[in-house]
Amino acid sequence: MSITRLFDIVHNSLKKFPKDDVLATKYDGKWEKISTQQFVDLGDKFSRGLLKSGITKGDKIGLVSTNNRTEWCIADLGISQIGAISVPVYPTISEEDYVYIFNNAELKYCFVSDKDLYEKLLRVKEQVPSLVGIFTFDEVKGAANWSEILSLGEDNSNQYEVEDLRDLVNEDDTATIIYTSGTTGRPKGVMLSHKNIISNVFAVDSRIPKKKIDYKEIKTLSFLPICHVFERLVYLYYLYSGFSTYFAESIDKIGDNMKEVKPHYMSVVPRLLEKVYDKIYNKGISAGGLKKMIFLWALGTIKDYELGTSKNFKQRLADRLIFSKWREGLGGNIITLISGSAALSKNLNKKFQTAGIPIIEGYGLTETSPVIAVNSFEKMKIGSVGQPLENLDVKIDKDGEILVKGPSVMKGYYKNPEQTKEAFSEDGYFKTGDMGYIDDEGFLIITDRKKEMFKTSGGKYIAPQVIENMAKSSRFIEQIMVVGDGEKMPCALVQPDFTFVKRWAEIHKINIGTKPGEMVKSAELKQRIEKEIAKLNEKLGNWEQIKKIELTPDVWSVGNGMLTPTMKLRRKIIKEKYIDLYNKLYEKEA
Repeated sequence: MSITRLFDIVHNSLKKFPKDDVLATKYDGKWEKISTQQFVDLGDKFSRGLLKSGITKGDKIGLVSTNNRTEWCIADLGISQIGAISVPVYPTISEEDYVYIFNNAELKYCFVSDKDLYEKLLRVKEQVPSLVGIFTFDEVKGAANWSEILSLGEDNSNQYEVEDLRDLVNEDDTATIIYTSGTTGRPKGVMLSHKNIISNVFAVDSRIPKKKIDYKEIKTLSFLPICHVFERLVYLYYLYSGFSTYFAESIDKIGDNMKEVKPHYMSVVPRLLEKVYDKIYNKGISAGGLKKMIFLWALGTIKDYELGTSKNFKQRLADRLIFSKWREGLGGNIITLISGSAALSKNLNKKFQTAGIPIIEGYGLTETSPVIAVNSFEKMKIGSVGQPLENLDVKIDKDGEILVKGPSVMKGYYKNPEQTKEAFSEDGYFKTGDMGYIDDEGFLIITDRKKEMFKTSGGKYIAPQVIENMAKSSRFIEQIMVVGDGEKMPCALVQPDFTFVKRWAEIHKINIGTKPGEMVKSAELKQRIEKEIAKLNEKLGNWEQIKKIELTPDVWSVGNGMLTPTMKLRRKIIKEKYIDLYNKLYEKEA
């Protein structure tokens, strides 16, 4: 069958890849699976219920969930195939942003996962005149439940209406509006059509490695927020390929879930890989004695290994003794991890690749549905984000900005023609806001965000993200933000890895306290991290070397607003929070 709309993927999956566990979510300690046929049937039932509830083509419906789950996917299918528009929203945004997004999108209904989100939205409901109802996936006392919509759809007498509306949906119709989290300013509603997303699914197909395994056996684990276009694209690709999607319970339980599901594919962000490696490293060195020596010896074999070549005896032995256990920890079946959202450390990438855990790193934006470029097993270069997709025209502007044109580029920003116009060049290319270049072999290299680059008072440009990614390879540094716009020199605010730092202090019998607020006051800790910065500075030009640092007493997180939901730094908020430390760096009066 022809696939031109999002819901076509599900119906194609039923025809070509029917299976008993197309989707699975864990409830009360038990994995509950639905078949492809059940998925289609529940989607139709939800569509019928929405129509009986007064939803019409073009209406906007919000989806907000703390964790990825089967209900979200059923709702998304039911919404899309009657020509309504889904508006997936991050659960962690502020009430102020909820009000803005819901009013901007003119949401009619919203479906939320749990009691906490329901109560959060209930507090803002009166500020959103268009919002008729809030439904929950969990059973919440006093709340309307999504099962009420399904119950309305039990009677299939209006199924003909669902099918008629499905036939009327055009590939160029808006399928979803995704509000970018942004590091500054109000969120912007990115309008993506069915064609935008479908064309991206098709284009990445040749880049995702496959093995000759019966499709009924292939499982994937999903934990990145499905409201983000990266995970949503990956989930749709899994459906398109006939893979099962199991939704992880939470970031805390992802290790257990991997051992239970034994996934073949999984999408990740660099921060997760960093945490996985830290856990592996800590376990390896804490073993002590001979085990610790073997672990460190095995790590030492990595530096001499060239990807794509045969391993020598030492490397094969290291694989058998140490790296095979890494693979077991990830379930033992990983074909590849798909990394996006931020730059992945070259050093970390090589460690995983050498350990037999392949990673394909890619790059994209919400506005490009999202993938612009991605590595593959056939054509891979560590340190790059791969070659641009074949159906896209990617070029570098004279100032170094990456520009892109093609079928996956958004329709525009919702109700914002001015910003839509500003986002495109005169000849119709989308301006990504990222700086980079295409090397002689056609690989795209990202250097920094255009808006995040700054100039010191001496006129030298600094690319902070590059320096920050290098700095985070230190075990002592959890997060770092390079500052110095308009100042005489670059400096940095550093959030130590408090777990590692505590253990370091215990080993060296240094009293630095037990709480983050106490630790950052330790002169010994600051001096030790300054040594890490000094090693980093050896790799940098004189003008970009970090001259001074200050340690921050908090963990930077999505919850406290210092990171975006995709783990990017909210630079303005971080600077405002630590303005006293910033002023201390530059010896300014408060």
